Amino acid sequence: MKTTVPFLDMKAQYDELREELDQAYQRVMDSGWYILSDEARAFEQEFADRIGVKHCIGVGNGLEALQLIFMAYGIGAGDEVIVPANTYIASWLSVSYVGATPIPVEPNPATHNIDPTRIAQAITKRTKAIMPVHLYGQPTEMTEIWKLAEVHGLRIVEDSAQAHGVKYMDKMAGNLGSAAAFSFYPTKNLGAFGDAGAVTTNDDDLADKVRVLRNYGSRKKYYNEVKGHNSRLDPLQAAFLRVKLKYLDEWNKRRDKLAHYYCEHLNGLPGLGLPITAPQTEHGWHIFVVTHDDRDRLKSYLDEHGVDTLIHYPVPPHLSEAYADLGYKAGDFPLSEKLANTVLSLPIGPHVTQEQADFVVERIREFCLSGRP
Repeated sequence: MKTTVPFLDMKAQYDELREELDQAYQRVMDSGWYILSDEARAFEQEFADRIGVKHCIGVGNGLEALQLIFMAYGIGAGDEVIVPANTYIASWLSVSYVGATPIPVEPNPATHNIDPTRIAQAITKRTKAIMPVHLYGQPTEMTEIWKLAEVHGLRIVEDSAQAHGVKYMDKMAGNLGSAAAFSFYPTKNLGAFGDAGAVTTNDDDLADKVRVLRNYGSRKKYYNEVKGHNSRLDPLQAAFLRVKLKYLDEWNKRRDKLAHYYCEHLNGLPGLGLPITAPQTEHGWHIFVVTHDDRDRLKSYLDEHGVDTLIHYPVPPHLSEAYADLGYKAGDFPLSEKLANTVLSLPIGPHVTQEQADFVVERIREFCLSGRP
């Protein structure tokens, strides 16, 4: 059946902002400057101001943003970083790429974010940092993590790849720890039209080191201080992000309105679990995730009836072939494994129409009320 409700309509984003985006493109092309330009610096300042931090350093993508933070902090071989067991594998990869070891901690079943009450038992003398991942667009509950980091002298490295423009208490995601990494992958709430990322921080020394590391380890062309990387925010993507940043709050409100509509009209259906928003926390609804014990059949039913859905994420990192060397087995992190087998993401983009939302709700109600086991 032809898709009636796409998971995310990227073309609609362009159509809404076509004039401004085309002007941004023309501005960059007319400038004649395409690496580390004024356009990229302007976005860095605007995004830093939006987050409420001193520094934003644009880089190639979100994974490299995390990796460069760890490199700048000197975290490497022999060190450990506490990570969520339930997350996208990129969070773990950033730790592995610097030679450190990711130490998984189970999620809070209510929010799917790392459970702060479980972190303390994972801390060892090798632990150097805690990485809260603000999954689905909801910041992790940070109060306990702040206390643990202070007591044990640990860095907090936020993975804010899904948490653009949202707050925990009175502070923005990206300003809740020592440093944060953002992804501007096209599907994000603040997405470019290609790969892009950024590091945000109030740490002057870290910001300086990341700026050097992202540019071959160099401040001055051909004079290299350290073995750096080539990870720079493309000025064209920066120009597009400057346009879309102006609409972030409005588009997040559209997502929030749709999320509340789903919760109201799907509440109480047999077998269906709905997301919650933790106290003192804003939810950006990058992803709207439900759970169902018969998830695969529900997904197939929706696919067959024209509703495009995704699974975030079908394989927890500890069971991925990429991490077979760590020796984890099925059953080691049962909460994460249960989520991997039951979560399903519904369309939640800012351009889902009311008619489409009604269609999604009707199809899910049909499935849940049909008496399927």
